[in-house]
Amino acid sequence: MKHLKKTRKAMVVLSLLSLSVFTSCSNDDTPSVDQENISLTKKDNDALQFMLEEEKLARDTYDYLDGLYNINQFSNIKRSEQSHMDAVINLLEQFDIPYSVLPDGKFINNDIQKLYDQFVLKGKIDNINALEVGATIEDLDIVDLEKYMADLSNSSIISVFEFLQCGSRNHLRSFTSALKASGISYTPQFLTADEYTLIINDTNEQCGR
Repeated sequence: MKHLKKTRKAMVVLSLLSLSVFTSCSNDDTPSVDQENISLTKKDNDALQFMLEEEKLARDTYDYLDGLYNINQFSNIKRSEQSHMDAVINLLEQFDIPYSVLPDGKFINNDIQKLYDQFVLKGKIDNINALEVGATIEDLDIVDLEKYMADLSNSSIISVFEFLQCGSRNHLRSFTSALKASGISYTPQFLTADEYTLIINDTNEQCGR
């Protein structure tokens, strides 16, 4: 399939999408872009390209699972993930970086494509496996964002990535809470046990504030 090229005018301020109406996220207000901080390194560029696809991984997976199960987390959080994609896209356009968004379930990055295929196979087994997929995606997202932020030089990108990570922590709490209600304990796949415990024992955060 041909890549879906998206070109928009450069934006001075990121779109603010309040998700306070969703139980999975609390006021995910996207931070604004620092117009004076426009110097990007290759690491900054690579981080934006990768996180666009990883946020798409979450959105596409939850959209697929939402079609299988009547579970609020999937219907609510997939919309939150779209706002996360929009935040990254706004940065890419702000810094005039070409990008492509493939159709649902398709990814440029082969590793992310493999993850999507695995998550779909696991998620369609039953609702418990689906919720575990959700928790795993957020678990991975938190860790990947942390790794990228350690090497970033641009304050605007760091600010947006902190916003994304905050949302992922709230999403992780939502998925693991649903699992707990079914008598299932999630075992972190990427976070350390201590990191996971700190997140789960905390309350939902006001992201972007």
